[in-house]
Amino acid sequence: MKIYLDNAATTAIDRSVQKIINRISLKNFANASSVHTAGLEAKKNLENARQTIARSLNAEPKEIIFTGSGTEANNFVVKGLFFQNFPDKNHIITTQIEHDCILNACRWLETKGAEVTYLPVNEQGFVNPEDLKKAITDKTFLVSIIHGNNEIGTIQDLKTLSQICHEKGVLFHTDACQSYTKVPLNIKNDGLDLATINAHKIHGPKGVGGLFIKRGLKIQPLLHGGGQEFGLRSSTENLAGITGFAKAVELVKLKDIQKMSELRDWFIQEILKIEGARLNGPTGNNRLCNNINLSFFMIEGEMLRNELNRAGIFISTGSACSSSSQKTSHVIKAIGCPMEYIHGNIRISLSKYTTKKELMNAAKILKHLVQKNKMHSL
Repeated sequence: MKIYLDNAATTAIDRSVQKIINRISLKNFANASSVHTAGLEAKKNLENARQTIARSLNAEPKEIIFTGSGTEANNFVVKGLFFQNFPDKNHIITTQIEHDCILNACRWLETKGAEVTYLPVNEQGFVNPEDLKKAITDKTFLVSIIHGNNEIGTIQDLKTLSQICHEKGVLFHTDACQSYTKVPLNIKNDGLDLATINAHKIHGPKGVGGLFIKRGLKIQPLLHGGGQEFGLRSSTENLAGITGFAKAVELVKLKDIQKMSELRDWFIQEILKIEGARLNGPTGNNRLCNNINLSFFMIEGEMLRNELNRAGIFISTGSACSSSSQKTSHVIKAIGCPMEYIHGNIRISLSKYTTKKELMNAAKILKHLVQKNKMHSL
């Protein structure tokens, strides 16, 4: 038995996506910058994919820049805007629960002269809009707040936060890698200036990301070369990956989102029957449809992960990007998780392929492991 429940880390490629990738790789592989017939056909495929993704965000095609990952796109935002605005403005506002790529990019920029404010969150992971208002100064050029948190699934109110920024003349960016296609995202209605997305969280290929940049916004490129992606991201485009990304977006169905939400809630209810079990993050529509984050009283999450792994059930502790380390999750710390629970944290994440039978088996084994560990600790 093998049950994959680490879909917030990455998802299986949809077969239809893989077919598109194979076709482009084998038959339409020309460089989209070449001016011969094959190159023009490649360019057509590239722009069709750009239109598909732009349409999904209610953006214009020229506002979509393809990158090599969500991490690259996030680095592009904070570093590119810093170098565009420095030294006149040097203040960035973000949160204590951002993905590591935002936090580490901000820490690096602090060594270059940036001032960074890391906003606190409440026990469910929500930013207080009043805290954001108070943090903005005349030196602030960017606010970056994650849309759907990668560890605890908290979905922020982008419209409220972006309005605060725009009233103060500050740009607003969101990392939407986990939420893209799972939560409605409308660039215009949500008031976004920049938004990061990627492919491998939605059954697309790894190594492909995207960045919405509002028309007219000036930003310094990180990569210089042949001037691809409207001069903002030089590198020969990963055409197979990009067309696969667009196909994955086309395949998203509301019924799959609803199914994941129902399975999420069923599993949470089952596990919370265990004495000493705790849910981290919000419930219902305020939580990503595929996210479950649990802690257990005085039980090590690493132990549970390893035992589940031996049973053929694949989950993570904290963020998969750093789950091989033993450090306590910065997100779990930020929401004020009690010390008795803070090391017993595990993340279970679903996909459209996850079944009720798989979750029933996983719940049964997890309950057994928790009870067994309690017995040994007595």
